[in-house]
Amino acid sequence: MRIGPSPRRTQALIAAVVIAAPSLAGAAPVDRYYERSFVLAANARCGLFQPQLTAALTAATWQARGAALRAGGNAPDLAETAQRARTRAATTRCDSADLKTVSSRVRDAFAGWSRVTRMNFPGERAGWSADRAAYARPTWRLMQGARTGVSPVRFGVIGRMDRPDQMAAVVSWQGRSRPTAVRIILRDANVAPRPWLARELPPVSQRRSIWAAGVEAADAGLLVEGRKAGQVWLFPAAAADAVSALDPREIFVVEFLFRDGSVARSSFETGDFAAGRAFLSMGRT
Repeated sequence: MRIGPSPRRTQALIAAVVIAAPSLAGAAPVDRYYERSFVLAANARCGLFQPQLTAALTAATWQARGAALRAGGNAPDLAETAQRARTRAATTRCDSADLKTVSSRVRDAFAGWSRVTRMNFPGERAGWSADRAAYARPTWRLMQGARTGVSPVRFGVIGRMDRPDQMAAVVSWQGRSRPTAVRIILRDANVAPRPWLARELPPVSQRRSIWAAGVEAADAGLLVEGRKAGQVWLFPAAAADAVSALDPREIFVVEFLFRDGSVARSSFETGDFAAGRAFLSMGRT
């Protein structure tokens, strides 16, 4: 079982600043996750970075975890990897020369992130597009697109300059009536702690449903290009945390329920949703 580099190798990797570069092309996925986890833990203990840089590093750490899982890792092993990184950070002096060097290089490496307003987070089959800029009209801050039949569906986080971000599903229906209710269906981590990786929903007994709390007409900026009208279904804040808790390789489903008893479904890949949320937490520009 691979659980991260030895302390001596960790110091060598830190000295090379593998943890600093957002692309991290030179390290194996599990090593990248170990290194970023180490720096995050050291930052939490020693207060190395300002909040915006911490958010950028958090996003990079979530990305590294997703990459490690997609490369064949598993959640228990990565949890142990992160714990070893935190243990190593706990024994590293905040005033050590090595840590000062690392923190300086991390600041330099992530300095450009403060100027990045848009970022894509690719997945195995679908990804998330993130936009942390401020807009006067509602816009997608974090979004993945899909379809149900011939109707385009967008799901993610919407926001505007004067309004808190909110989870939402936006759909432009073609050739049918409008739904009376919408819900997210996903694995219930309290009932089934292990990821369900079959590219489908787990058994009914292991599922959780989160119902939309309201619906309104969708602003033009939320619609797929070429569509003139649509609905935006708004979800409670717990929905974002529930999706973030899933394994990046899992799917979840948005179900649209109609008055006649029929149901339309649209599947989404969890991917680096948590990394996208961390990117948004850097703030609006």
